[in-house]
Amino acid sequence: MELTIKSRNGKISDRQRAHIEEKLSKLERYLHGITSITVEVQHEQQRNAGEVYRVQTTLVAEHGVILRAEERAPDLYAAIDEVQEVLQRQIARYKDKYWRRSREQRRAPNGLTPAEEVAIAEAEAAALATPTEVGSEARVIRTKTFRLRPMFVDDAIEQMELLGHNFFVFQDAETMQVSVLYRRRDGNYGVIIPEVG
Repeated sequence: MELTIKSRNGKISDRQRAHIEEKLSKLERYLHGITSITVEVQHEQQRNAGEVYRVQTTLVAEHGVILRAEERAPDLYAAIDEVQEVLQRQIARYKDKYWRRSREQRRAPNGLTPAEEVAIAEAEAAALATPTEVGSEARVIRTKTFRLRPMFVDDAIEQMELLGHNFFVFQDAETMQVSVLYRRRDGNYGVIIPEVG
């Protein structure tokens, strides 16, 4: 398993790095075939919560499995512990829903590589920007391009839930149209199908 640790602002001490490695390497007990885990640590100042650490983690495993977790805590160690717990729950959920499927069904329908799946996941994550402070102007800070993955709506719902996102862009396998799946406030889902006009 390849573990990449990035810090956007500030340095990560050897002790902190060892804690991250220790916690996240335990995930291999629950899911075999983890190919890589990317951890991004950011130290932030928030108006209501004071200083917090934000830890974003993307786990890539065999069969195109991508899990993503993001947690905030005033202490880096607590944030890492929370991320590990979230990923552990996601692994359990994945196993419950997918583990019993045949090998052919688990394979991505268009043969995307895990790296391409990560690019899709990161593009969707980038679209969920952190809220700006009241009174400041929002602006586009990042633009990403990624390949659409043809899948059925049920598969898109599961992928969106595994990634922890509020929306998911995909190519509908039935109509081959680009669609946007989103979570409604009432807990249900909606699908937006754009029409060129």
